[in-house]
Amino acid sequence: MKQIAKLFLPLFVSVFSVEASEQLILIISNDFNVSHAILTRYEKVDQQYQQVGQSVPVNIGRNGLGWGLGEAGLTHGVDEPLKKEGDGKAPAGIFKISKAFGYTKTLETKMPYVEADKELICVDDVNSQHYNQILSLQNAAQPKSFEWMRRQDDLYKMGLIVEHNSAAVKGAGSCIFFHIRKSEDAPTAGCSAMREDDLFKIIKWLDPKKEPKVVQIPKKYCVQAQTLFQGITCPQ
Repeated sequence: MKQIAKLFLPLFVSVFSVEASEQLILIISNDFNVSHAILTRYEKVDQQYQQVGQSVPVNIGRNGLGWGLGEAGLTHGVDEPLKKEGDGKAPAGIFKISKAFGYTKTLETKMPYVEADKELICVDDVNSQHYNQILSLQNAAQPKSFEWMRRQDDLYKMGLIVEHNSAAVKGAGSCIFFHIRKSEDAPTAGCSAMREDDLFKIIKWLDPKKEPKVVQIPKKYCVQAQTLFQGITCPQ
């Protein structure tokens, strides 16, 4: 029998939190090695998830997917890739969506909002005490590596923060977002990127009271996800 290991340790949120979610973003790729996927939105109605709007294309990590650290519910084989810092993989699993961010002072959203001013950074230095945190550069203890949240290419003009590796486990990956894609075929360093209008629709739709989650998985795990999120549709 193939050995199966739990993806998430008790350190992370329980399955109860998954069941409490009333908004779901499902991102499915063909396998672990591709950099493109399909995003579908769902909202819970009478304990069943119903699709909202049309599915849209997204670009994920240049090296595909690796299992990340998020919420409990899915299991996976021990021989499958794990998300690590700098590996060019997007995290697979179940994750909370916590905040929106952008360059303007306000944005049309119900989500908590963070303005990305010229001092805002996300720390990807695995040895920093601020690893996987978003904060002002003035408040950071001189991280050796970080990324600016206000970029010159406008890819972060608006976006969403995905709560991957919230406990900041050293080397498990950092700074995971939904953001605007660079081009139709351009993969990311580990985030999920899409057309600006598609991203804006999601940002406007999300409601923190409905505990929104993202489930990002290869399609072979979709049937397993259906047991947690009844009503979602799996690709053929």
